[in-house]
Order: sequence, then structure tokens, then C-alpha cells
Amino acid sequence: MVHVIRKEHFNAAHRLFNPAWTEEKNFEVFGPCANNNWHGHNFELIVTVKGIPDPDTGFVYDLKQLGDLIKAEIIDKVDHKNLNLDVDFMLGKLASCEILVMEFWKILAPKIKETSTSATLHKIHLIETNKNSVEYFGE
Repeated sequence: MVHVIRKEHFNAAHRLFNPAWTEEKNFEVFGPCANNNWHGHNFELIVTVKGIPDPDTGFVYDLKQLGDLIKAEIIDKVDHKNLNLDVDFMLGKLASCEILVMEFWKILAPKIKETSTSATLHKIHLIETNKNSVEYFGE
């Protein structure tokens, strides 16, 4: 099994808050991330696909094709956007990195499966800051 990795970047704003809670409770739990005026990050998105290299190309998955897929399905929808307000697949959801990476998986996993006979999505790693990141390996 070989793992291939593609790294992309995007910038986005969000606010961590639970609408069922008071402002005080949101600030107690989420701190400055509950700011009414939002806050933003320069995110790094790292997508890992696994499989056996194709005997004709030597590729597990064409990395340019993977980059184009990530850009069209994810980056173009989240880059320079407000995750809470502007991103259709995040509407009504808490805009945490944990939820965001799970939503990315729901989008990318079937697209990768559709475009490959043997490769599958293995992991999505989302880096929010130098100190905070999440990884997701699917359901």
C-alpha cells in the first residue's frame, strides 16, 4: 500500500458558537473564538490517498488530478469565505475544524472513488494554526 499526499491552502473566517447557549456560555467555552465579529485562519489542508500504483503510470492517484479535485470541490468553496455564512455544506453546523474536516471527507471520498479503480481516501489533516490541527480517517 502506498500513500500519496497533496497539500493545499485556504484562508477563511469563522466563529465558534452554539446558538442554543448564551453569549456568556459561548465565551466561557470558546473564548475569543466566539467573537461576534469572527476571526480567521490561514488553513493548510493535507489530503492522503492510498492504493497500489497503477502498472501503466506508476501512480496511486495522479497528484495533479487530486489537486484539481481538491481545488474545485473544497478550496473554491471555502477560500476567503466565512465558514458559518458563505459555505453551503457548513450551514447550520458548528464551524469547528473537527466538523469541517468531516464535511471535507463527505465531499472528497466519493469523488476519489469515482475517479479511480483502486485508490481510496485515507486521511485528511487540517491545520488551523501552528499549534492546532485535526486529522480524520473517515467513519
